[in-house]
Amino acid sequence: MISNVIYFGVDPVIIRFGPLTLSWYGLMVALAVITVVGWVAWQAKKTGSIDSDTIFTGAVIGIPSGIIFSKLLHVIDQWRYYLQYPGRIISGEGLTIWGAVIGATLGVWAYSRISRRFRFTLLGDLIAPGIILAQAIGRIGCTLNGCCYGIESHAWYAVIYTNPHSYAPVGIPVLPTQVFEIFYDLALFGVLLSLKGKLKPEGSLFLVYFALYGAWRFGIEFIREGTPFIFGMHQAQFIGLVVMLVTIPLIIWRTRWIKQPAAE
Repeated sequence: MISNVIYFGVDPVIIRFGPLTLSWYGLMVALAVITVVGWVAWQAKKTGSIDSDTIFTGAVIGIPSGIIFSKLLHVIDQWRYYLQYPGRIISGEGLTIWGAVIGATLGVWAYSRISRRFRFTLLGDLIAPGIILAQAIGRIGCTLNGCCYGIESHAWYAVIYTNPHSYAPVGIPVLPTQVFEIFYDLALFGVLLSLKGKLKPEGSLFLVYFALYGAWRFGIEFIREGTPFIFGMHQAQFIGLVVMLVTIPLIIWRTRWIKQPAAE
C-alpha cells in the first residue's frame, strides 16, 4: 500500500434496480442541469428581462441539443471504440462538457433567432455564472465516477481508486484533475459574479466565461489522460485553444468596462 496518496473507494453506482442503475454521475449531471435552469430563471425574474415561458422553452430546446452534441463529440473522440461497440453509443455515459455547452448554446441561439422573444447576448450574460457553477457540480460526479482522471503521479494529493466499478485504473495513483477543476470552476464563478454588470456590450460576460474556461481546458489537458485528437492535443484541449483564439480577440476588440457613477 502506498502511504503518501489518498485512497478513494466510493462505488460510482448509488443503487441498482435489477438492470437499471442510479449513478452518482447521472445524479450530478441532473443537478447541474437543474442548477443552470434555476439560475437563469432566478436572474431573469430579478431583472424582469425574460419571461418564464421563454426560459422554459429555451430549456426544452437547449437541454436535448446539449446532450446530443455532447454525445456526438464523445463518439467522434472515441470513434475506434464505438466502431467495435456501436450499441453503446446511446448509453448515458460518455458525455463531454464542451459538447454540452456548445450544443446548448447553438440550440438556444437558434431559438432566439427564430422566436425573436429575447436577445441571446442578454441571456448569455445572465446564464454564464450559472453554467460554470453547474460544471463544478458535474465534476463532482466525475470525481465519484472515476472518469476524467489525470496522469499517474505519486504526489501527496494523488488519488488511488479502489472500487472495482470505478472508471479510473484501480490501484494506480493518478492526479485528481476533476477536483482541480471543481476549485477552478468555483473560482471562475466568483470572477464572473464580480464582473456581472460591469462589462459592455451585452454578451461580454459570456465571452469572458468561454475564454477563461477555454484557457483552463487547454492547460489542464497536459496532465490528464486522454486520446490524441489533432496535432497531438486532446479533443477538449483543441477546442479550448480554438475557443481562446476566437473569444480573446473579440473581448479585446469590443469589450469595455462600465464606469460606475461616483458616490455622492
